[in-house]
Amino acid sequence: MTSDQRRRRPDAPAVRVYELAPVRKLGLESVARSAGLHPDLVRRMVTLGLVDATRDPAGRLWFDPSAPRTLARIQRLRAGLPLNYASIGLVLDLLDRISLLESALRRTGARSDDLPWT
Repeated sequence: MTSDQRRRRPDAPAVRVYELAPVRKLGLESVARSAGLHPDLVRRMVTLGLVDATRDPAGRLWFDPSAPRTLARIQRLRAGLPLNYASIGLVLDLLDRISLLESALRRTGARSDDLPWT
């Protein structure tokens, strides 16, 4: 499941995204090396749904260029908080949601400290 699928409301129509230029995908070894992780751990994170990857016909994993940044974020959360990987998935989803809400507030010109809590 991609992060767009997790973020989309169940009643909202699916949005198609068309690439204007091909995005260079990264292989498992390069992503693991740049994140400082063992490839088996990266595979496990893909299986748990923490990092998005696609498989080619040969079964190799390919990642978006943002994958090392996501893996570093996961490792910082894991090191800083006593959470298992399932909990980290929830925290990542909540942080993404907060980011979306903050950007929506910036677009409207409102400041979060101007709004009441309830």
